[in-house]
Amino acid sequence: MTTAPATTVLLIDDDPFFLRVLAGTFRQNGYTVLTAHDGIEGIKLYLEKLPQVVISDLIMPRLGGVSTCKEIRRLALERGGQEPIIILLTSMIHEPPHQHDVPDMGARYHIPKSSPALDVVILVEQLLSQQPSTTEPV
Repeated sequence: MTTAPATTVLLIDDDPFFLRVLAGTFRQNGYTVLTAHDGIEGIKLYLEKLPQVVISDLIMPRLGGVSTCKEIRRLALERGGQEPIIILLTSMIHEPPHQHDVPDMGARYHIPKSSPALDVVILVEQLLSQQPSTTEPV
């Protein structure tokens, strides 16, 4: 049985404890994880590694989550590649994760930062399973 390469997730958050917990949960579930402590660092990592999933905190120093998500989306579309799944974490909402038809604040998906780390992984798995395959038959 051949295993597919691990999906790469970029986590952007200025809270080292939260970043460590979320990164550890993704790694335990077979993901390759990149971490950045602010939006500027996150954009640089996105351009270097082109992860399939980007999860960003809303409020961060140097460059906040809205600007970060908008810039990553713009760069993905400019490159002509597949847009990554972009998720915005916020402590400002206290409702279940929700999806926007058009990216709102740079991200199509908004989830409360209080969501358990495993719930975030499960949401990402569900979103990845809904994406069309990027491999074309030969």
